[in-house]
Amino acid sequence: MYELNQVGKNTYYIQSPAKIGIYKINDEQVCLIDSGSDKDAGRKIRQVLDKMGWRPIAIYNTHSNADHIGGNKYLQSQTGCKIYAPGIECDFTRHPILEPAFLYGGFPPSDLRHKFLLAQESEAEYLTEEKLPEGMKAVPLKGHFFDMAGFRTGDDVVFLADCLSSKETLDKYQIGFVYDVAAYLETLGQVKEMEAALFVPAHAAVTEDIAPLAQYNIDKVYEIADKITGICKEPKGFEDILQRLFADYGLTMNFEQYALVGSTVRSYLSWLKDCGRLEAFFDNCKLLWKGL
Repeated sequence: MYELNQVGKNTYYIQSPAKIGIYKINDEQVCLIDSGSDKDAGRKIRQVLDKMGWRPIAIYNTHSNADHIGGNKYLQSQTGCKIYAPGIECDFTRHPILEPAFLYGGFPPSDLRHKFLLAQESEAEYLTEEKLPEGMKAVPLKGHFFDMAGFRTGDDVVFLADCLSSKETLDKYQIGFVYDVAAYLETLGQVKEMEAALFVPAHAAVTEDIAPLAQYNIDKVYEIADKITGICKEPKGFEDILQRLFADYGLTMNFEQYALVGSTVRSYLSWLKDCGRLEAFFDNCKLLWKGL
């Protein structure tokens, strides 16, 4: 873990639970793509950089999930590097309490206020094209989170952040986190057709051909959608739908999974309603969902 891998003339990544990208600007300066899950991850990243004689001048966060911004504060305090994040992700990076609050739908209990969902605050700036080093481009990847973006380096290596999960992860957990299902499917469709020298997903194997994994993720979205509509043949409330999904897929319920899977299921319900596959109505002071 935390081994350095070269994937282009100036492009590297550090193997970690969420891969950290490195783009070399010159012999001494580099920029990072994400920063790991916490202070300890930041420290390990800095050790790798120090060993190579590199100094980070910027961190480009793909999105604001805690496992991608957790090392920001440590690295910024140690090196003075700038931090950039796209759109709303910048606001969440500045105010990370927004992540567990959004997931829970209110002030989060202490069970959700830990480093898995709540990173330390860092001084981030909005990502704009002129903030990127020469040869590096941002790639919009909306759907998993609000304004998530990937990055294509000058070596034609594309860092895909969390826009797709590995087959093993999907087979184990079934329901990957999605904020906007329609945008997510659009992103997956674009990624499936994308060409690059190499693709580096944050949570899946590096590959030259991303299309099969993109299609597997697309198929899983439609599988989950069909599963939900099947559950809603008779009117069901949200908690009943969630309970059935956890039971049928053999998932373990705890606060983290309740928040993450629950938020995702609400997103599916919204999408299915907007697509005309579900209707929502109130009965006896309860919101119910029914297939059409």
